[in-house]
Amino acid sequence: MTPERKIPERRSRKARRTRDTLAQAAFELVLDRGLRNVTVEEIAEAADVDRRTFSRYFPSKEAAALDSLRGDGDRINAALRARPAQEPPLLAYRRAVLDWLADPGAEPWHRRPRIFDLLVVAEEEPTLYAVFHHIRVDAQEDSVAIVADRLGVDPRQDIRPAVTVAAGAGALLAAQAAWVRGGSPDALPALVAEAFDALSADLLGEPRPAPEQHRPTPEQHPGAPEQHRGAPEQHRGITRTTRTTGTTGTAEEAEGTEATS
Repeated sequence: MTPERKIPERRSRKARRTRDTLAQAAFELVLDRGLRNVTVEEIAEAADVDRRTFSRYFPSKEAAALDSLRGDGDRINAALRARPAQEPPLLAYRRAVLDWLADPGAEPWHRRPRIFDLLVVAEEEPTLYAVFHHIRVDAQEDSVAIVADRLGVDPRQDIRPAVTVAAGAGALLAAQAAWVRGGSPDALPALVAEAFDALSADLLGEPRPAPEQHRPTPEQHPGAPEQHRGAPEQHRGITRTTRTTGTTGTAEEAEGTEATS
């Protein structure tokens, strides 16, 4: 390796270390003090850099605090690329998410210290949640491109990749929200599986018909036999056939009698 090539690599590693140090400082300060009690200057001081350096890496303290979550979208997308080509797209997305959750080396959320606490804070702080939303959107755009490649389609012309990712990412988001509300850090994989099960079964099943309700019509008198649905429609001056148990008879409506009298 030439000396000229080593210099950019050293700079890249140094920049990566600086970014990671800033992100870790923001992560810890926000969790220890609360988002509103932390300033950018304090994050920069904790990372031993100045405010100007902070601004070269992050637009806000929220972006710095959540920076560690960006890699999770990359890990899910890497798992999605590795799924067998013959798998249906939504099934491949589901299994990619579960592969990420089952990989200790990937440090998924339920295995990573204090990520649960960070997502609890994100649910409570609108500015933090907004940044979290943008992180998810960035990851989903890459997911759409991967699914489109699996299907051999142009995502600008074919809506299926976007629908697949929106459905899968929605299931993950619903599971994450239930996880945070439930207060059990180890429950995330089971909640994700449950969310995808609901998506692929309950919500795609045929709706159950509502039970029929028989209500007497205004012209029926107390004690008169109930008219069955589907009987010929009544017209003025025309007799109507009614059915009772085992018998068939005719009855003239009062208004029909009046019309013909």
